[in-house]
Amino acid sequence: MNVNAPVSSPKRIERSASERPQVQMKRTASSKHRVPKWAYLLFTILAAFVCYRIVQRTASEVKPTQPPARPALVAKVVTKDVPVYLDEIGTCAAYETVQVQAQVIGQIIARHFQDGSDVKQGDPLFTIDPRPYQATLDQAKAQAALDQATLKRQEDLRARKVISQQDYDTAVANAQKSQAAAEAAQVNLDYCYIKSPINGRVGLRNVDVGNLVGPLTPPLVAIQGLDPIYTDFTVAENDLPLVRKYVGGPNVKVQTYLSDGSIAPRTGDLYFIDYAVQPGSGTVKARGVTPNPDRALWPSEFVRVRFILDMLKNATLVPSQAVQVSQSGPFVFVVKPDNTVDLRTVKPGQRQEGDLTVIENGLKPDETVVVTGQLALSPGAKVAPQPYAAQGASTAEQSAASKSPL
Repeated sequence: MNVNAPVSSPKRIERSASERPQVQMKRTASSKHRVPKWAYLLFTILAAFVCYRIVQRTASEVKPTQPPARPALVAKVVTKDVPVYLDEIGTCAAYETVQVQAQVIGQIIARHFQDGSDVKQGDPLFTIDPRPYQATLDQAKAQAALDQATLKRQEDLRARKVISQQDYDTAVANAQKSQAAAEAAQVNLDYCYIKSPINGRVGLRNVDVGNLVGPLTPPLVAIQGLDPIYTDFTVAENDLPLVRKYVGGPNVKVQTYLSDGSIAPRTGDLYFIDYAVQPGSGTVKARGVTPNPDRALWPSEFVRVRFILDMLKNATLVPSQAVQVSQSGPFVFVVKPDNTVDLRTVKPGQRQEGDLTVIENGLKPDETVVVTGQLALSPGAKVAPQPYAAQGASTAEQSAASKSPL
């Protein structure tokens, strides 16, 4: 007998035998409470539906609301003929200037004008004492009449061949000489009555009644012709290529107006343009002839000048406020039929009358652009369009426009 062989404890054997029925009973109970497979499927479907609703609701809460339509003033693209021009500063100059000078020596006995008044050609200005010259004229006429009578007798004697040819020639010369003296005396007498040589405005007189005047004395008064009037201005050297392109053309005009806009622009013709650049200023002198029937423009007065070079036919224009500038360049917002906006890159030109800007390319004549409210817009945004009422820009404001395209 092996004493080292293990001997099972009677208590362990008995407990193992008693535990087997309990394990078998537990397994039987667990098999009775097992969940069916269709329950798992139903639970999965319900869980998926609940998750979908939660996600949908969360997405609807997170999704931003559609912003309301932005109010904006809009305007239609305008098409019309506009000028190509340069804006300059100029001065006016009298069309004619005459310094009235005494032609004969004598005393002024009358003045027939008011200083600063308008006169016409032939109106009397001064009267110099005519009596000495009248006497000289009477004497010359008497001598001329005597010489004419002598010539007639000499002609009768010569016909009968009683006198020599020399005597006859002397009589002819004396008659002509006395006649010339009478005409000269008549001219001197006419010089006593000083008249206006032009239509214009007289300045401040330099002499009064009683003064002794003559050819060597200072001018009696100055007269300036004001209708038409010259407009003198300069063209910058950088603009000469543009001027050379159009000068001499049928559409070249010169518009003159005051900076305060008190008179309407007056259109005249280009009278002169210098073809030499001034060394000190780098400019070229130019002169226009401007109508001035109401004498509103005065000599030496500073004026604004619009040098019109040509006319653009059927140019595309929009209000100047519609053109905005970004890092990519000038642009406008174009309103689509569904009231959404589209950002359109454009090439603007010169500003025109009525606060309009020429658009050289980028827009079509039948399109609509946003004039105000661009800062709140982005491509695709919806707007509530309202018609834009253009404000009439004054001439003085237009003169601040750029001389060349943007």
